[in-house]
Amino acid sequence: MDFAFSEEQEMLRRSARDFLAKECPPKVVRKLMEGADAYDPALWSKIAALGWTALGIPEEYGGVGSFLDLIVVLEEAGRVLMPGPFFATMGLAVPALIGAGTEAQKKAALGAIASGSARATLAFTEPSGRWDATGVALTAKPTGGGWHLEGVKLFVPDANNADYIVVAARTRGEGEDGLSLFLVEGKPKGMSVNQLETLDMTRRWCEVRFDGVELPADSLMGAPHKAWPALKRALEWATAALCAEMVGGAQKVLETSTEYAKTRHQFGKPIGIYQAVSHKLADMLVLSESGRSATYYAAWAVDADAPDRSLASSMAKAYVSDAYRKVAGDGIQVHGGIGFTWEHDMHLYFKRAKASEVTLGDATYHRELVAQALDL
Repeated sequence: MDFAFSEEQEMLRRSARDFLAKECPPKVVRKLMEGADAYDPALWSKIAALGWTALGIPEEYGGVGSFLDLIVVLEEAGRVLMPGPFFATMGLAVPALIGAGTEAQKKAALGAIASGSARATLAFTEPSGRWDATGVALTAKPTGGGWHLEGVKLFVPDANNADYIVVAARTRGEGEDGLSLFLVEGKPKGMSVNQLETLDMTRRWCEVRFDGVELPADSLMGAPHKAWPALKRALEWATAALCAEMVGGAQKVLETSTEYAKTRHQFGKPIGIYQAVSHKLADMLVLSESGRSATYYAAWAVDADAPDRSLASSMAKAYVSDAYRKVAGDGIQVHGGIGFTWEHDMHLYFKRAKASEVTLGDATYHRELVAQALDL
């Protein structure tokens, strides 16, 4: 059996790595982190020129390539902790638009995203912090000519730079029944976006408030009350995409730590010859490779719309959430005191690992989904 990426995808990987090494080195990441919104329009334009903002989008809306092509790029983006709204747009908003958007919404929003002229995100979580349908409490009530939205969304990635926000709202009932999606363009009256102070500043997390926001009737995505199946599938796409980022970050931590263990000397010898270090690096390799295998299978399952795509994405997230955090923490241990300093990049990977661990549900949440798939 051949589990390898195609020759074209490996070429995409090499070109992405070369591009990011030049355009998004650590000094650029740190500069963007210290900025107001961790977003560089010039970098986004270069990414769009490479066609990355079109990956996974159907050709009829200006897209190219497949979801697996996007996975390749996201893994490389995770290696360098690329700041900005790339994951929010391509990992969260795009699958929701593909699965639930009307034809007019797809042509407008997906077309703008594919061309690089628009960024987007998904507003799902609320103060409860839940990633299931029950956690959605923001209400959308029909009015004479549209919809009236009231409520708060929390931890919305890069909402401050989003031209489109896909909003999950409750239009009736509870749980999976009565969930609807709305496409919000721009910043309508009554909607406010506030950045949150979070651990990982390479990605901006926002509070989005809807205080009597009036939306037109055509902002509804698909049929009312029936959005959960499409949203669930979008979250499976997003979960596999996030795991790809995390695997890329874990691989970079492993490589950096291994190189340090070969060059750092104690008592006249490289520290890598001591079992306390070498076995830790071996464990980091096992965790990274196992996480990569789980992620690649989940990505394939999503791309192929396999029957086990939901199970595969939860299995990957349950494993990679723990693995990336452990690898990043061990990377700091290998580096010793310098790994804790602001000047070294290792702590940036640990912060991204901790933030990604809880995004889209932590390991405990996804283990519960796996257990449910086993009818437990």
